[in-house]
Amino acid sequence: MDRFDEMRVFIRVAETRSFRRAAESLGLPRSTVTEVIKRMESRLGVRLLDRTTRVVAPTLDGEAWQRRCVSIVSEVEDAESAFSNGAVRGRLRVDVHGTLARHFLLPGLPDFLAENPELALVLSEGDRLVDLIREGVDCVIRVGEPADSELILRRLGTLPEAVAAAPAYLDRHGIPETPDDLEGHKVVAFLSSKTGVTMDLAFTLNGREVTRPLPAALITTGAETMVEAARLGLGLIQVPRYHLAADIAAGRLVEVLSAYTPPPTPIIALYPRDRQLTPRLRIFLDWLAKRSFVSEGLA
Repeated sequence: MDRFDEMRVFIRVAETRSFRRAAESLGLPRSTVTEVIKRMESRLGVRLLDRTTRVVAPTLDGEAWQRRCVSIVSEVEDAESAFSNGAVRGRLRVDVHGTLARHFLLPGLPDFLAENPELALVLSEGDRLVDLIREGVDCVIRVGEPADSELILRRLGTLPEAVAAAPAYLDRHGIPETPDDLEGHKVVAFLSSKTGVTMDLAFTLNGREVTRPLPAALITTGAETMVEAARLGLGLIQVPRYHLAADIAAGRLVEVLSAYTPPPTPIIALYPRDRQLTPRLRIFLDWLAKRSFVSEGLA
């Protein structure tokens, strides 16, 4: 392992605050990572990391060395890409909601990876708050506006929302023509895992967004569960339209209140502010931005 690769190892240990997590993210034995740090400290003549049984943290010298290493590694990666016809290499870890990945990322990945054969993409599925630095994640892809964050945000597209219910449910409760017709209706409600709050139906009424709280027959954290519950006639649901396209086309669900749908929900990518945008991440985000998050038949 040359000194450049040793810098990569040190960066990962300093970021994750863990020899074990660093070794796992780099695909190396933990003993190799430990030996690399010992050798680096011996060569530099300073202690780079404070080690306890519970945490590994950079010393002041370690923080200064980490900044230099990050700058050097980023410069070298950029230079290599410029002289390799844009080819990128290495591992890129992205955290994304599983449903979003299956609908919009996976169908295009064969072509993307064929164009970048030396890139190894690691997809983790989730919708929770992720500590990108400690967990070694390069970026997360999420639906909706984030809370105040120190992360850099890049907008990738939007998802139109729709309200729908089963024909049998609408036969029993009636078809609402406006949001004011929703008295007596029930919903299958979405519980946000990020906020712990149940989401009300949202509409655009007289040029502004309004919500309509309704009693919930079922509360769930999964959009696919909401769709299945709607098929069973448990209530109205409001989800991104791509979840409903096949059911609406087949007549299993009926869209209602389409004239009052709220503004589309943004799709965003978030990555750490204190890192330069690596060639791996840049080419991935550029590819995502070119893909349409409003697929055919869903708009």
